[in-house]
Amino acid sequence: MTHSILRIDASARRDGSVSRDLSDRIIARFAEANVTARDLAEGLPLIDEDWVGANFTPAEQRTDAQQAKLALSDTLIEEIKAADTLIIGLPIYNFGVPAALKAWVDLVARAGVTFQYTEQGPKGLLEGKRAVVAVASGGTEAGSEIDFATGYIRHVLGFIGIHDVEFVTADRLMVDADASMQAALAQLDALQIAA
Repeated sequence: MTHSILRIDASARRDGSVSRDLSDRIIARFAEANVTARDLAEGLPLIDEDWVGANFTPAEQRTDAQQAKLALSDTLIEEIKAADTLIIGLPIYNFGVPAALKAWVDLVARAGVTFQYTEQGPKGLLEGKRAVVAVASGGTEAGSEIDFATGYIRHVLGFIGIHDVEFVTADRLMVDADASMQAALAQLDALQIAA
């Protein structure tokens, strides 16, 4: 059976991007895969007052303009729903996620669509999926007290129901690039890829 992958690239760089290179390597591990690519370097709109108004209007009451305002969000969510695995290229910019990735999160985290509030707290609605996050950083150590990116993306994915999240991390590349890449490749080799 062909595996469906949603590839999300958040690096502003196309040439020489370590997160893109790691994402390529992760995808190559899948024997048969149907890959949908979403390159956030191409830009996404930020949510605004009209978007929020459309989002909180019941679907059956939305105007044509409101439906158009939510069309990209709907498309991004459908891409996630169609995927078995998300491969997210995550460079750490200034200790956090790139603005384009935050814009993507804002467009896909929608109450009643990708999560719902319950008496037990929020519940993600996109369960049964896996995410592999290819992390690259120049100086920030992944998992350290100054890393506000990896914990954030793990939390956001869990919030929408994706709890199976793994990281392939090439961090502190400006400190020791060779050692960082060797560590990332060892993590890559240890990834379990379903047949």
